Amino acid sequence: MRTTGLDLESAILRTVKQMQRPLAAQWYAHVNAVDTSALMQDWLTNRDSLTARLVARCQQFRVQRLSQHKAVCLQDEYAAIGLPRAMKVHEREVFLRCDGVAMVYGHTIVPLSATANEWPLFHALGEKSLGSTLFNDPLVRRGELHYARLRQSHPLIRRIVARQPELAGVHSMLARRSLFWRKGGCLQVTEVFLPGVEGLLVIEKR
Repeated sequence: MRTTGLDLESAILRTVKQMQRPLAAQWYAHVNAVDTSALMQDWLTNRDSLTARLVARCQQFRVQRLSQHKAVCLQDEYAAIGLPRAMKVHEREVFLRCDGVAMVYGHTIVPLSATANEWPLFHALGEKSLGSTLFNDPLVRRGELHYARLRQSHPLIRRIVARQPELAGVHSMLARRSLFWRKGGCLQVTEVFLPGVEGLLVIEKR
């Protein structure tokens, strides 16, 4: 089949539009704004420990730390943690794996101004669950959840696909984020739900 000039022009326009998509996501206070199934709404809105929910749905749960270092936060992150612009923060990235399969990508940022008194265990987490640490600390207060549908152009999706190339064809992924507060200090946790999470069921463990 021959490609016409019109077909070529349409392809170029599609490519340009994709490149011009904003890198910052639109975050919403209500889950209905991301237009998803009732099952995924439950995953997104449940305020219990996500780690505990995943543990209940697999034989072997693992936190795989991908990176933990200082990095410039994203364009859709800095305002949420009270920064005047995108600037360096402490950043932690993990995959939460159920029976070897990555189900959730976790992305945490902490202002450089945070003290060891505010988040005493953050730098020593390694491959331990941050969620378990937060939910077991009576001094930690969680803020409201916000929701987004992250497109392929979003930096977090690019990072996921770089490590999970088989997800390159996924048009978008659902995400949620919230602030956690402790002794006046805050950190933000973003959780991106990978496609396999919809198939998880609670299992009876022996």
